[in-house]
Amino acid sequence: MNDLSLFLPCAAGVEDFLAQEVHALTGRMGQDLLTLRGGVRVRADWRDALKLNLHSRLAQRVLIELAHAPYRSENDLYAIASGVAWEIWFTPKQTFKIETTAQHSPLQSLNFATLRIKDAIADRFRAKAGGVRPSIETQWPDCRVFAHLTTDTCTLYIDTSGEPLFKRGWRQDKGDAPLKETLAAAMLAASGWWNPETGAVAAQPLYDPCCGSGTIAIEAAQIASGIAAGSLRRFGFEKLLPFQPHVWSALKAASVPASPPQPPAIFGSDVSHRMVDFAERNAERAGVASAIQFRGGDALQRMPPAESGVIVLNPPYGERIEVGGVARGREDAQTEDGGEFFVQLASHWKKNYAGWTAWVLTPELQLPKRMRLKESRRVPMWNGPIECRLFRFDMVAGSARGKAA
Repeated sequence: MNDLSLFLPCAAGVEDFLAQEVHALTGRMGQDLLTLRGGVRVRADWRDALKLNLHSRLAQRVLIELAHAPYRSENDLYAIASGVAWEIWFTPKQTFKIETTAQHSPLQSLNFATLRIKDAIADRFRAKAGGVRPSIETQWPDCRVFAHLTTDTCTLYIDTSGEPLFKRGWRQDKGDAPLKETLAAAMLAASGWWNPETGAVAAQPLYDPCCGSGTIAIEAAQIASGIAAGSLRRFGFEKLLPFQPHVWSALKAASVPASPPQPPAIFGSDVSHRMVDFAERNAERAGVASAIQFRGGDALQRMPPAESGVIVLNPPYGERIEVGGVARGREDAQTEDGGEFFVQLASHWKKNYAGWTAWVLTPELQLPKRMRLKESRRVPMWNGPIECRLFRFDMVAGSARGKAA
């Protein structure tokens, strides 16, 4: 378990930030740490796999590569899976699940491909365990196996995370189409407010004026308070055979700072008082209720909570949520695509938020033009299947046309 190939998938556009985070957590670099499309590969050990699950805010999972070989047919997949020593990872009394993804695979049926891999695992256990084999469980398996097929290669992984890593364990109250915690962390990294390489956060106040259930503010407060991302949840590796409770306990104990840092001021507001209640309850569970000031109020009317700072905003938009009104509210003031809301928001910012920097995640590439603001940066980033841009607007006092840098 001292020489493992780990693959950490992430949202498209987040790969470089994830590589910085993995370097900080493992110390790996050079050929031991490769940035790939859709994730990062790192050569590490079993302890690193546990540590990455506990601390990573940007990865979706931590997968251990067990096989990588060429294939041409389903029988080749059977042979590849048969050659993996599954018995060192879980027992025939446990349950497992296989998830198969493919890019330009020549095979006719992914379901049949999955079935052949399942047969190989079951047959190997029968041969090794006197006819006993593990059962399939699709809902809550003890072990998850991932298969990825390209045009000519098959890669098999065993999952160490269990539930996806964006499920931190604190968000029980949520609204429609909530932002994933991993993407919130990516926005904070792209904005420069959080540096995943050093772990440092900016001294500037942070504000989310459409906070919903509080994801961005809570993620920021946990980062600034030194709270590990996975400190409140369980992981898939706890059911795998290499798991040693004393090693895990020591890692968790080491993740708690001796003297927690004092986070900068963090603010959140939402037009829906119901969502503000959700955010406050989530913050309480996340252990950061005292670090965030949540308020009710329309994003078009809230005045700055500080003289200057950073706004990080994921407003409602068409594909993500049915935009029903200004900042999830008033239906009389917004067009179907949110256009009127953004025009009014830009006007409000230019009038009242001089000295602030705003970062807005949106799939609308023409948003700066519609807001009559000039962006100083645009960062490609995907919100699930939706291609987005994270726009930076530097607010300075100026005319209605905007004089942003």
